[in-house]
Amino acid sequence: MADGVWLMPSEQPMLAFAFFNETSMHDFPHHYRCVATANASQSVVQVASDGLVTLSTDAPREFGGPGDQWSPEALLIAAVADCFVLTFRAIAAPSRVTWHAIDCEATGTLERIDRTPQFTEIRLAIRISVPSDMEEERMTRVLEKAEKSCLITNSLTATVHLDVEINRE
Repeated sequence: MADGVWLMPSEQPMLAFAFFNETSMHDFPHHYRCVATANASQSVVQVASDGLVTLSTDAPREFGGPGDQWSPEALLIAAVADCFVLTFRAIAAPSRVTWHAIDCEATGTLERIDRTPQFTEIRLAIRISVPSDMEEERMTRVLEKAEKSCLITNSLTATVHLDVEINRE
């Protein structure tokens, strides 16, 4: 991929256990605090959380916004894609599944149900690069487990569909 996310195995080796450490997980419940700030003279909303870079957001083009900032809708679908990849990575490590690179393209469908807008469907198009000897069935099981374990999609009512493309290297 041109923007550097999709790298060949020689460019980005994956050491699965470097990303998964059960002892560092905090006990539940977890709490996340974010603040959205706006003023009447501009349409941009600043979204902040302690220790993180502040994001500028605005309404998407579909809702009459300029379409040049992150929107709540885009952030939600980005959270789904991000959560899927992080969950896959956490599950792949203890499963001893070897992989080189993964892409998760998430597409959400927003519809009006009983006069209430809501995401009804999210499609996850997964492209994963694996060693040539990786069993497709085993990889598919781990990907499906990641989809079922993703805390973001588990928090939504939308139906999630998973499409997988496995590339052998």
